[in-house]
Amino acid sequence: MTAGQLSSVQTVRAILWAIAGMVVFSLQDVIIKWMSGDYPLHEVVFLRTCFGLGLTLIIAHFEGGLKILKTRRLSLHLLRGLFIVICNATYFTALATMALAEAMAIFFVAPLFITALSVPFLGEHVGWRRWLAVAGGLCGVLLIVQPSSSAFQWIAVLPLFSALGYAATQLLTRRLGATDAASTMSFYIQLTLLGFSLLMGLSIGDGKLSGSGNPNLEFLVRAWVWPELQDMGFFALSGCMVAVGGFAVSQAYRTAAATTVAPFEYLALPFAMLWGFLIWGDFPNTLAFAGIALIILAGLVVILRERQKGQVLSSARPLTSRHR
Repeated sequence: MTAGQLSSVQTVRAILWAIAGMVVFSLQDVIIKWMSGDYPLHEVVFLRTCFGLGLTLIIAHFEGGLKILKTRRLSLHLLRGLFIVICNATYFTALATMALAEAMAIFFVAPLFITALSVPFLGEHVGWRRWLAVAGGLCGVLLIVQPSSSAFQWIAVLPLFSALGYAATQLLTRRLGATDAASTMSFYIQLTLLGFSLLMGLSIGDGKLSGSGNPNLEFLVRAWVWPELQDMGFFALSGCMVAVGGFAVSQAYRTAAATTVAPFEYLALPFAMLWGFLIWGDFPNTLAFAGIALIILAGLVVILRERQKGQVLSSARPLTSRHR
């Protein structure tokens, strides 16, 4: 096999890994949305993270042993974990009532936020084409949330905050990635999620703040309940999906250029549309569908500009490695 053929095979494998990751992550969101009517968010995150943390430790063992979990940059890891907490809490809270595809589409403006924030925080140069893409992506968000419509709900703003939290996370990832392994970063994210969800459970897990009747708020403050055996299996599956999906996306980015793999992350959106339609009968209206298309187009413009400039900036990093 020639070098060109080998490269082509590696590219196809990378694309297949990316597609597999999108299927897994979109199904993981289905499980969270499905559980949102019966369990509090802090319990869902706590149980899911317990299983995910176990797999992370196993991966770390094979990656170089548990010694790689030691770090001299604990404060940055904990700050990064806090941004992931914000990212998870806002996105999952929105999922309780939002259509899966619409919530995910709004979150997909994260690469555009990363592009914008890379200027003040990383000193990177962003040309007018990428600024135009950022503006176009935000217009796509407006088409989805439709703020002038009578059907507008403020809960639709939450995925936007989730995207912003993810963007901040990735900016810190660029700083930590030079010194710490992927398993190390994953470990401290899981640890932060575990600690935060446990703290939430101990402080409001008795349900003293519940009773508002708002399904999104109830998902946040509902009383902790002992899971049914079947549901415990879903929690375990969700934790495994985080690890497996993260592994699949990492494999994709390891074996092909980021600008080759990144466009295939947008396949998460049609998968989300499919699951949302099959399970809940949700499907975007014409304006929302146009907004989703505009966000995808804006993201692809950013990726194309990165390829043309021969750079792999933070905006082309894996979007779904956020341990949702």
